Amino acid sequence: MKRATLGVLAATALVAAGAGVPARAADQTAKIGIPVGLSGANSVVAPSVVQAAQLAAAEINAHGGILGRKVELAVADDGSGADGAVKAFTSLIFQDHVNAIITMETSAARNAGLPVVARGKVPFIYTSYYEGRSCSPYLFVDAWVPDQQVASIVDYFMKEKGAKTFFLAGSDYAFGRGMLEYTRKYITAHGGKVLDEEYLPMDASDWTSVISKIRADKPDALITSTAGGAPNVTLTKQLRAAGVKVLFGNLAVDEGTAKAIGADAAGVYISQSYLTTIDSPENKAFIAGLDKMFGDKVKTPNDLSEPEYDGIYLYKAAVEKAHSFDTKAVLAALPHVSFTGARGAITMDHQHHAPLTMYLGQVQPDGSVKVIKTFPHVDPGNQCPKLKS
Repeated sequence: MKRATLGVLAATALVAAGAGVPARAADQTAKIGIPVGLSGANSVVAPSVVQAAQLAAAEINAHGGILGRKVELAVADDGSGADGAVKAFTSLIFQDHVNAIITMETSAARNAGLPVVARGKVPFIYTSYYEGRSCSPYLFVDAWVPDQQVASIVDYFMKEKGAKTFFLAGSDYAFGRGMLEYTRKYITAHGGKVLDEEYLPMDASDWTSVISKIRADKPDALITSTAGGAPNVTLTKQLRAAGVKVLFGNLAVDEGTAKAIGADAAGVYISQSYLTTIDSPENKAFIAGLDKMFGDKVKTPNDLSEPEYDGIYLYKAAVEKAHSFDTKAVLAALPHVSFTGARGAITMDHQHHAPLTMYLGQVQPDGSVKVIKTFPHVDPGNQCPKLKS
């Protein structure tokens, strides 16, 4: 497992961990753990996530830290999967003694890490869009779920483009199947027909069999939900190389990955809560901050990295509202905090998710995204009704 420690590396005295719950960092730091896929499927987007976290930490530290403590980031490679996540979460919580986990991960990694979080009793802010309805007293989500995203693409295809038949393709794990299950039900409920639904393993790189079925079925539209990063690249490039021309909506591609794909991504429809073209002072400041900090090494900010920046500020807001780093106090505060960043105001609700403004866009030949429609303050729906504020 690849490991790195980033941020302000002040010397800290760590109290020895007990048999169950780990001891936390000494008073001079606020230590945030970031298990993320530096290798595997998420390796395309993970560097931008780490950069967003570094920017947030640097800004917060420049203004006195969190309750006087400087922010320190501990980054661990989870390999984009379950086994790596267990190792990364265990190391961060029980060896590095982090105060919180704040990260974007695959659903497989998140699901594997949650029991470790529960055992270690640390707040976990999940900053990745996902299939929804993952519920834990320790888990808070500041990214979108299918209830906030799918309708914009399907409605546009059916109402504006006349699509009646759909082909669904995805990665064979919780996110891929969960997103497309919701999509299938939504299409059927609104009078459309799903012709076929195909899945390949998360690490698959050859989509030939799926593309052959798309060609044979001749759907009006294709909607895909793959593991963020590498599978989006391979599927899109192979689809274009095969000459298949179909209305194409991707539920998993972010703006950064679209640019990595290049010209082959042109024409793909996406729905996101963050785009670099958002015209607001906060977004301009966010992009300028990244450019200043990383120069020509900056990664394209996207809907998998900007929520990481927001997540760190939401944790800061919760600690300050609680006037304490105590886990119980922070968990009680998190459902009641807001932060206004590049995506606008992000406010946690009692079900540990957040209403979000969503943008339906189409990827242009240069990798930029043209916004077609904006949907303000889309509610996440009934996610975790048993969780109380």
